[in-house]
Amino acid sequence: MYIAQAFNVLHDWWRYLVGLIFVIIAVIVGQFPFTAAVLLKAFSNGEGMDGLDETKMMSLLEPNLNLFLMLLSFAIGLLGLFLVIKYLHKQSITHLTTTRKKIDWKRFWFIFFLWGILSSGLVLIDYFFIAPQDYILNFKLVPFIILSVIAIIMVPLQTSFEEYLFRGYLMQGIGVIVKNKWVPLIITSAVFGLLHLANPEVDKLGNVIMVYYIGIGLFLGILTLMDEGMELALGFHAANNLFIALLVTADWTAFQTHSILKDITDPETMALGEIIVPVFVIFPILLFILSKKYKWTDWKDKLLGEVIELPKENYKIIENIGENDSQL
Repeated sequence: MYIAQAFNVLHDWWRYLVGLIFVIIAVIVGQFPFTAAVLLKAFSNGEGMDGLDETKMMSLLEPNLNLFLMLLSFAIGLLGLFLVIKYLHKQSITHLTTTRKKIDWKRFWFIFFLWGILSSGLVLIDYFFIAPQDYILNFKLVPFIILSVIAIIMVPLQTSFEEYLFRGYLMQGIGVIVKNKWVPLIITSAVFGLLHLANPEVDKLGNVIMVYYIGIGLFLGILTLMDEGMELALGFHAANNLFIALLVTADWTAFQTHSILKDITDPETMALGEIIVPVFVIFPILLFILSKKYKWTDWKDKLLGEVIELPKENYKIIENIGENDSQL
């Protein structure tokens, strides 16, 4: 019913096209400060534009400034998206977020801390017990405090923009156009993954990393459809980016920060399992845990079924579904 409730707002196909174009323009405008700062720094160093590849651009600026300016475009993109849904679709943020009467923050915080602790724990186990030689201590108090402030404010804006765009706006928009659930699930997951092709990780790890990016998009899409709302996807994505930004960095990643640890391994030597295991082992286990906690049923219809327009009065019934189902 999450996709179907878009029928209850202005949902003409051209509105989604115009809205998407507006959001893209907002993101591009938001990139101007970062681009200007990088070019200014390059020219002040006597460098030209010819040698400015993705990795070089990420390393020119002081890491905290780099992170802030890089995330600024997502914050502006999120603002643009919220303007689109309010004025072009006459839709509230809550209505885009969930089928529940109000956003269920218990769901958000549950998976935020679950995945934050689990993902951080895996890194710390690797550092202390498995491969300590792959890391160096990178901690500096003042830069880390500044990083923490920037990350806590800006990273959730970045991840929320991506979730509201892909699992929210596009999932609903494509769904009400094609009137099924599997097409928007596949398209949004694939596009979400392919947009990461510009990340420096792809140059270092090869196209196999796309299995992870598309896989995590599919995982987040399944969360949204099965749970009839984006709360779990929002919480997972925020935790995934925030905890890693604070805990570990590397010279070849998109997030180069004053984190506690620095990964010094050669990315070309990374095992395929480090990419495959999260997608085919960890994410399915998380889906199983969440399905038991939130009592998910009828997987086939929720992921592959038709999107049927319901009379407006029926949405009042839908809004009450799941309000009290977050307890074990």
